[in-house]
Amino acid sequence: MLKKASFFVIFLLLCLLTFSAVGAQPPLPAVSAEAAVLIDWNSGRILYAHNPHLVKPMASTTKIMTAIIALERGVMNDEVVTSPKAANTGGSSIWLEEGEVKKLEELILGLMLRSGNDAAVAIAEHISGSVEAFAELMTQRARELGAMNTSFKNPHGLHHPDHYTTAYDFAIIAAHAMGIKDFRRIVATPSVTISWPGHPWNRILHNQNKLFNLYVGAEGIKTGWTTPAGRCFVGSAERGGRRIISVVLNAPDIWEDTVTLLNFGFENFTYETLLKEGQNLKSVVVIEGESGKAEAFAGEDFYYPLNTGEKDKVTYRFLVDEPLEAPLRKGERIGELEIYFERELVGVLDLVSGNDIKRNTLWNRMKSFFGRRE
Repeated sequence: MLKKASFFVIFLLLCLLTFSAVGAQPPLPAVSAEAAVLIDWNSGRILYAHNPHLVKPMASTTKIMTAIIALERGVMNDEVVTSPKAANTGGSSIWLEEGEVKKLEELILGLMLRSGNDAAVAIAEHISGSVEAFAELMTQRARELGAMNTSFKNPHGLHHPDHYTTAYDFAIIAAHAMGIKDFRRIVATPSVTISWPGHPWNRILHNQNKLFNLYVGAEGIKTGWTTPAGRCFVGSAERGGRRIISVVLNAPDIWEDTVTLLNFGFENFTYETLLKEGQNLKSVVVIEGESGKAEAFAGEDFYYPLNTGEKDKVTYRFLVDEPLEAPLRKGERIGELEIYFERELVGVLDLVSGNDIKRNTLWNRMKSFFGRRE
């Protein structure tokens, strides 16, 4: 009898463990980085965060913002004359020489593939007239993108005490960058040859991003290192229409950390269809209409990356100024639907009328009145 009771207790415990595991959150990965963030590009959801708001220098990942400004403010075929300051900038370079003329696109390639500090200064002076003015523009653009704890003092990332960011801020900046078609093309370029006047050979710029050899679906984007910043990396990968971006700051194991984070994002989150275009969501009161109500339909599909058991954390808020007034056309916008995940607004959809509703004329009202009397 005792053996049977013991077996029952063990069986019960196993059942409890099994059921408690259903819907449980996966363990968060351990990384060497002092600060790290993983962001889903399509939705903007932060999938992983470790010290996301810790202020840190970012070394040459700075050049992501330099490229953003160059692409947004410049013209790819612009001719840029290399100044003495640009030619004499220390650190990694593409060996620009004073007076040398380069297309802006060539400089951006040198900036992102070879991490040329000289290219960064040449771009800054071309766009804003000086490094200082360009750095102010970089900081302003960061604020516009929502990176509120970021300050730039130069376009290359060489150390300055007031040149800093956070993993969260740089995830936002990188997400914006990866939305720019020319940026994606440039950071995915394996190698490129640009001219080198006065030399018997041209410059060959090889992409220094090792992620391409380490991860299926890798897209870029930028490495960085200085002694104060440590090793930094912003990486992006795309699989099955999903793009995920990782940021690691002061990470001794940048490649291991990045692969770990990207795997965590792709393996533990799937895009759930929360709403379908044309889905009937609620009835809305209509006055002066042949019908007293309209059906509110979702104006488009809405997808969101969710982990196991997270659907219950999604809530909705209808914004419709009821009652509506006839006439209404099918497909006409009649309000909005706010979508929340854990009380955070993650999306807004138009609500549209699911049917035509004609205005109730005097003749129709009379027919209806006398019809009821019969």
